[in-house]
Amino acid sequence: MTQVHLKPSSRSGLEQPPGTVRLTVEGARDLTRRALVGAGYSVEEAKIIQSQLVTNALDGYGPAGLNRALAIIMEPRAREPRRAIRIVHETPNSALLDGGNNVGYLACWRASEVALEKARATGFAVVGVNNCPFSGRNAHYVEPLARAGFVALHTTSGMPHVLPLGGRKAVMGTNPICFAFPTKGRDPIIVDMSTLAIMWGDVLLHARTGEPLPEGVGFDSDGNPTTDASKAAKGGVAPFGGHKGYALSLVVQILGLMAGAHLPRGLSSDYAGLFIVVDPKLTLPAGAFEEHLDLFIRDLKSTPRREGVNDILVPSERAFRQRRIQQEADVVDIDVALHSALEQWASGEKSAVIQPCDAD
Repeated sequence: MTQVHLKPSSRSGLEQPPGTVRLTVEGARDLTRRALVGAGYSVEEAKIIQSQLVTNALDGYGPAGLNRALAIIMEPRAREPRRAIRIVHETPNSALLDGGNNVGYLACWRASEVALEKARATGFAVVGVNNCPFSGRNAHYVEPLARAGFVALHTTSGMPHVLPLGGRKAVMGTNPICFAFPTKGRDPIIVDMSTLAIMWGDVLLHARTGEPLPEGVGFDSDGNPTTDASKAAKGGVAPFGGHKGYALSLVVQILGLMAGAHLPRGLSSDYAGLFIVVDPKLTLPAGAFEEHLDLFIRDLKSTPRREGVNDILVPSERAFRQRRIQQEADVVDIDVALHSALEQWASGEKSAVIQPCDAD
């Protein structure tokens, strides 16, 4: 009999939202793993994917949490033939990986491992990976790099959802960009941001609920401004920040080409991830960068605060705090309907849909 790992709400100290099922952290991991295996992923693949999904939930990023397991299972390309992730070009401090049509949760994780191996050996690494849709939250891949003492940049290009300034057709992806920095005696500083005026997941959510979009962010399939999310889902959205956000989105798309985005299907706008990993000791004595960064953070946090502000946070600090709270309480709350759907996959009520990965 499968252990469900339900968590009594009275023991956690955290209020349980209505319409949710409360699980232990291990219960959330177990349910997600079993659902992914039930859908056709191997046990090892399921462990890699659930690691990000549960961490995202613990960090307070619900939309990128356990509900993504269903999105991964239902991803059309995930149902197409898959091959083993492999290195197709390599030097001592660089590599290009063919993701084999595996989801980015697997392919980008492998690319980050290759980048770490090479950075440890040479002090610097550039690694690209393509042919890998749907990679999730970029911070998950760079956190281990920063905790290992490296500065990291990770970008991910994707399919067209974003219109260029003045254009009527989407030609750029959601194109997140992520930076990670090692610190001294504290969690890494991680800046993880999309280049959209509104998150694409929010567009799809608004399309389901009928809630209108803010003015000026959505466009229909003819490139006309719209607040109708269902129309914007078929058209596209604007980059954030006017010409500055547009330029940054363009840069991420170009870096995707450097990671081989054009290679699998001949598309200029397609999925690809790039990692640039640098050892701070290349420019400074060992430990100096982390020490200097720590001093800067202390100066930043000692800045006089405005009325009503209790603390000045650095990027990712809130997420790490939330993770510790959730881990100490040992709770993960998920929607009742989501819990039921995952249990259906986990229990074998639904047939596997993910094709096994063919070894080369």
